[in-house]
Amino acid sequence: MLSCLKSDASHVFCRLRLTLVALLAMILLPATSAHAEGGIQVKSVVVEATEEGYQFDADFEITLNHKLEHALEKGIVLYFVTELNLVSSRWYWLDERVAQSRVREGLSYYALTRQYRLSRGTFSQNFGTLKEALQALSRVRDRPIIPSTELRPDMEYAVEVRMRLDIAALPKPFQVETLGSRDWDLSTGMLRWNKRLPSSKESQKSAVESGTDKIGTSTRYTTKVSVPAPSLSAVPGSAAP
Repeated sequence: MLSCLKSDASHVFCRLRLTLVALLAMILLPATSAHAEGGIQVKSVVVEATEEGYQFDADFEITLNHKLEHALEKGIVLYFVTELNLVSSRWYWLDERVAQSRVREGLSYYALTRQYRLSRGTFSQNFGTLKEALQALSRVRDRPIIPSTELRPDMEYAVEVRMRLDIAALPKPFQVETLGSRDWDLSTGMLRWNKRLPSSKESQKSAVESGTDKIGTSTRYTTKVSVPAPSLSAVPGSAAP
């Protein structure tokens, strides 16, 4: 009789424990999954020398969570900013940003045509699905790097790269909603590494050895400073805009 009571008590305890585990899973997993669905990752970055100066290509992986997709469907434009900085380190003073590229692109949805639109300045392109629009947004090609001072060949610079959702460009009511919300925190973080810029002679030599791609009247040297995503490391904080 005692053994039966003991067995029944153990059975009840096991069922209670399983019930508690199931309840915790129902509470925690939806929040974790919703956050995991959205994010931006850097896949690769290539800095290239051209006859006019320097430019870069980059590939990202962009995923929107359900809240951002719902905002698009309600007619909210999501603006994404892609940044690349070249920074010169100075032991006697603060580091100096000597070149930069900063472009903001808007992603929107039009319910009447059921199309997604990606716009940058006066240029815009329509897509039939969100996946196609995000793929186009994630492919950065031939983006000029604008120097603020003369760039010295053979000198090592710190390269900083980031893509982020521009929360400040959202309508005011949504800006309030983003406070303390991780669903709107879409960014790669500022990734930084050191790299030496190639000289013109190195560019010409690499072009002869590997071939060149003609783009209009300029020559694109495709074997320059290439940094795959696994070698990048996130730097705490963010760089100045």
